Amino acid sequence: MNNLTTRGYYRDLPIIFCLFFVAVVAPEAFSQSLAATPATTPASWPTHSHDVQHSGVSSVPSQPLARIHWQTPVDLQPPLDSGAIFIHYGSPLITTNNTVVVPVKTGANDTFRVEGHDARTGKLRWFINSDYSVPLAGFMPGFGPTLSKDKVIAPAAGGTVLVRQDDDNPRAAVTRVAFYGTDNFKANRRAFSDNVKINTPITADRNGNLYFGFIVLGSTPVPLESGLARIGANGTGSWIAASVASGDPGITKVDMSCAPALSKNERQLYVGVNSSDFGYGYLLQLDATTLQPINKVLLKDPASGNLALIPDDSSATPTVGPDGDVYFGVLENPFPSHNDRGWLLHFSGNLKRTKIPGSFGWDDTASVVDASLVPSYHGTSSYLLMTKYNNYAGRGGDGVNKLAILDPATSMPDPVLGNPVMTEVLTINGVTPDSEFPFLPNAVREWCINTAAVDPFTRSVMANSEDGRLYRWDLTTNSFSQVITLTGGIGEAYTPTVIGNDGTVYAINRAVLFAIGR
Repeated sequence: MNNLTTRGYYRDLPIIFCLFFVAVVAPEAFSQSLAATPATTPASWPTHSHDVQHSGVSSVPSQPLARIHWQTPVDLQPPLDSGAIFIHYGSPLITTNNTVVVPVKTGANDTFRVEGHDARTGKLRWFINSDYSVPLAGFMPGFGPTLSKDKVIAPAAGGTVLVRQDDDNPRAAVTRVAFYGTDNFKANRRAFSDNVKINTPITADRNGNLYFGFIVLGSTPVPLESGLARIGANGTGSWIAASVASGDPGITKVDMSCAPALSKNERQLYVGVNSSDFGYGYLLQLDATTLQPINKVLLKDPASGNLALIPDDSSATPTVGPDGDVYFGVLENPFPSHNDRGWLLHFSGNLKRTKIPGSFGWDDTASVVDASLVPSYHGTSSYLLMTKYNNYAGRGGDGVNKLAILDPATSMPDPVLGNPVMTEVLTINGVTPDSEFPFLPNAVREWCINTAAVDPFTRSVMANSEDGRLYRWDLTTNSFSQVITLTGGIGEAYTPTVIGNDGTVYAINRAVLFAIGR
């Protein structure tokens, strides 16, 4: 849910099982899935938006959205009495052995744990408590663990991380690592815990190196400044201040909830930094080994030319396309001149060339859609982008909230302001009327996704809505071919959708994780 609207300020089935599914349920996708999914290599969903490029593309076909297999809370004390949930819940993760790793908020305003659930039954297999404490923001930032080389990595107190040495074994050991030295943390636990907080999901590369943003609230025994941390696979830590990485002393931190992204060769790292809540910011390209700056771009509103706004309520993260281009969401300036939609800014991989923006982006991570998945598309781009496409009632919009498939290589006039934006290849409206805006008869409930799951095998996208339903958007027919009701609906912060190794679809609604399938 967009806090800027009038609603307020506010996972072991083998791979052959999946192939059987597409052969029987989706025969047109069987040959494609056989080639794309090696039977000896189970897939996983190890991190935010599936992979370190944040493509959101599943490695296995999804099951039909026929029934809820099981469910488990992601928040033991959700603020349901307020009528809305302004919390960015961390993404569920799926291990190679099909354990569903669930980040859970256990307290009213803090305290967290990570749970491992059997993907078939939902049975709790293990859990680890974390002493992580969230930094303050309008929307509570997400508690974002990741999977790395069969380990679970979770944020913890004082900018440290907890490393569960096996992501499936219920008796696995847990160790703690600090990027500024674990001995330093142990000797000064209170000082670091009070003053250093991880403020982004954790990203892990293929070699087990970890990356995350952190903020510093006060003095620490080892002098630190808010910025980006790296913990090497050998446990060696390093960091760079956001002000140094950007070359701008006005920059104060890595963007809240912005998961670092990596280039296809994983040698370059991309992350957003900003000056303050609703402040200006940059997108940075850093050396993934040394964290030294390579390039940067000052983020601007493509319509006004003003510095774009970077709100702490956002959970936008960079997406790296198959060609290396980088996409990143920002808020418009002046606000809300673009109906609170923001922009999906678009750059070359070296950030030196600004390309066609998308017409929505303020709190969204774009998903990659191979152009072959959209039969009606006859352009020249090898891939397209899927984004949320809300048009917020109460902020100048008509409340006709949509999903969109966009062509990043061709432009059309923006539907609101008229400047060039990515061409709409497909759009589809939400279906549930929004009773809060009776004077806008076409207004529908918002799409509440910050990263959507793309299923290339069935040519569809899994999208969660504030109306309490999960939808399958069929890209062949441009229709909602399946829908399942999860809850009665609630205004909520944007949530991730995930596809597990056996094709189970996972979605969060009303502070509960639902496992959905045949």
